[in-house]
Formats: sequence, C-alpha cells, structure tokens
Amino acid sequence: MLSLTRLKVLAEVIERGSFSEAAEALSYTQSAVSQAIARLEAETGTTLVVRDRRGVRPTAAGATLLEHADAIFAHVQAAEDELAALLGLRAGRLRVASFPSAGATLMPEAVATFRRRHPHIELSLAEGEPEDIAPRLRDGELDLALLFVFPEAAEVTEGPLTVTHLFDDPLQVALPAGHPLVDREPLVLADLSDEDWVQTSQDSPCARHVVRSCLAAGFEPRVSFESDDYATVQGLVAAGVGVALIPRLALNAQHSAVVVRALDPHSPTRRIVVATPAGPAAAPAARSMVRILADVAAARGPAAVQVPA
Repeated sequence: MLSLTRLKVLAEVIERGSFSEAAEALSYTQSAVSQAIARLEAETGTTLVVRDRRGVRPTAAGATLLEHADAIFAHVQAAEDELAALLGLRAGRLRVASFPSAGATLMPEAVATFRRRHPHIELSLAEGEPEDIAPRLRDGELDLALLFVFPEAAEVTEGPLTVTHLFDDPLQVALPAGHPLVDREPLVLADLSDEDWVQTSQDSPCARHVVRSCLAAGFEPRVSFESDDYATVQGLVAAGVGVALIPRLALNAQHSAVVVRALDPHSPTRRIVVATPAGPAAAPAARSMVRILADVAAARGPAAVQVPA
C-alpha cells in the first residue's frame, strides 16, 4: 500500500519544483525528501520525477499518481472533518429560533429528526419575528435562526452570517367563500382596491410588504382589522369582514369558509432562509440542523402545502 506521507512529499516536490523548497515547506531535511521519493519510486516500480535546468517536474507516471493523490487527500480531509463533526455532536447544546408559521410547520419535524440523530445534544427553541431573532443570532445568543426575508428588507440577514435559502413562500389572497372575486380570472391585486382588509399589525414585516405591494398596484389598502395570529386573520376573512394576503406556509390549516387564490401574474413572495454564524463560529450541531431543515423543506415546502383553488 502506498504511503500517504510519501504521497504528500511527492505532491509538495512537484508543486514547488524543488527538493529543497519542499523540504523547507514540510520541515524535513532535503535528504529525507529525497529518500521519500526514492522509496515511493521503488514501491511503484517507476520514475516519478525528473530534474532538468528548470527544476523538478513529474514524469507521466508521476503526474498520474499525483492526480489520484489529490483525490485521496480530499477524501481523507472529508473523513477528518466528518469525524470532527461527529465528535462535536456527542455533547453540547443547540439554541434555535423560528418565526411562528415555520414553527408550526417545518420546525416540529426538524426538531424530532434532530433529537433522533443527536440525542445527547441539548436543543432549545424560541419563537419570534425575524427582526427580533436575527440580532440575537448575530450577538451569539442563538446558534441558528429560521427567518423570512422580503426583497426590500434584506438587511435582516446582513452581517457575519451564513444564509441558506430553503424556498420561496408566496402570499396568496384569502377571500370569504361566496365572494364575487372567488371566480375572477385572472385575479390581480388591483381588483382588491375597494375591499376592507385584514392584516398583521402595521409594523410587522408582512404588513409593510402588503402595503408596499398594494401601493405598487395603485391603491392603499383600507385596513379594518389587525391580528398577528393567522388563524384569527382567517377567521375574520371567513366571517366576511375583509380580505387578506396570507403566506402559503401559514395556510397549513385552512379555514373551511375561506377560499385562497394566487394573484396574476405572480403573488408577492418572501424568501424562507436558515441562518447560522459565519465560519468556524457555527457549531457542528447547527450545520446538522441546516441539513435537516433543507430536507424537511424539500418534502414539506410550498409545493407540499395543499391550497384549494
């Protein structure tokens, strides 16, 4: 079996084109480098490097062996990284936060999967709006945050964070059953200009985005009722007191007296992302949870949320 150490010496010699420079980089003597190459050539039964006026260069056999050596080094590094991550997941804690509609849909399955895989990690979950939990993540109070981001509010994820996009979550129109616009084709946002509106509190990111979208469509929504609970918003719509734009992720439990419609040509959309501290500050447990959330999102993202036409 070829020696990994001697393969590393070969790679260093070929990269630097010099036995002496390779020896210096490896903190070896030049004699030790020469011996390592000689042993490797004896093991392979062929000449691997030649010297000429331009320095040391690989033979065809040396170049071929080096290609395999690079792949071997990469596999060894991946194994070391995975082992380190595994050892890092045998103890410790993971502090997670999520916004409410994801906390009711994506996060429970992710938490259950994480606890099955890593039973010795202490896992905690907090809930809040992105503008509240993102600063806590940046300040080190959290290890991972599940957030939504609107195009005009990208500052939520600014700073030393690694952000992974999970999926896009459109806001769709909720109408009371029997409303004249239920069967309108196509349905555009301007068709709702004369309606009373139900929405989240006026300072919330969703409410601000709804207002911006309506203004871009040529009208200001007449907001009659506010609630940060989407079940309450649906109840008010079902009672016939107004219409609403509700994220599809928040329609996991749809009221039987509410009809949901997409807007033409496209509905306002928010991006669902998961954020962790950038670089080595991210705990191995956080990286594992990111992978789990990506799997859960792929299975239970917007395409899996059943919204009657």
